[in-house]
Amino acid sequence: MLRTNTVLNVAPPGAAPAYVVKLAYDERRKPRQLVTLDTGAELAILLPRGTVLRPGTLLQTDDGRLIRVEAAPQAVLVVTAPDHLTLTRAAYHLGNRHTPVEVGPDYLRLEADPVLRDMLVGLGTRIEERNEPFEPETGAYGGGHRHGGEETFAEDYALAQRLYDEHAQAASSMPLHTHAHTHHAHGQAHLDEPPSAASSRPPPRHP
Repeated sequence: MLRTNTVLNVAPPGAAPAYVVKLAYDERRKPRQLVTLDTGAELAILLPRGTVLRPGTLLQTDDGRLIRVEAAPQAVLVVTAPDHLTLTRAAYHLGNRHTPVEVGPDYLRLEADPVLRDMLVGLGTRIEERNEPFEPETGAYGGGHRHGGEETFAEDYALAQRLYDEHAQAASSMPLHTHAHTHHAHGQAHLDEPPSAASSRPPPRHP
């Protein structure tokens, strides 16, 4: 059995894929699984958690052979509309449910789901059921194609929070330029004024 734990975006010079593996979207999201190659051979995929394979990605086996990942046809809904506003409303409601969506110039594509189908019909869209490859949009913070559900939302939020924390930490390490405009005791000279200005100020009055 072949085994891989390495993902390549570009093949090494002079190298060509020896195998092809076709995976549906949900299968491309599983970091650990046993799949069948185009030759009938089995491949054990052992990748880091959170890895999502895009069509065209290369896997490298332990003995150096390359395997090209392709998107397998699957049941999808292709959404079109009589006008841009209706299609935009459909995209909004799908995004509000964190649904993975592939966005085309005049269509939306998503995994077949009877509940979402009824919702989209109710919004005035046209639905066509097909069997074809599905490649949804990436998360807002990049890092490869990911599922738009709660797990990906949490990952994107965690990344955004990490970026914010790094920015805040960098800002806190910068030297602060402050004026010594603090409340001071009676008779104490103002720190921003020269001695002459402080001495010319009238003494405070006490009741």
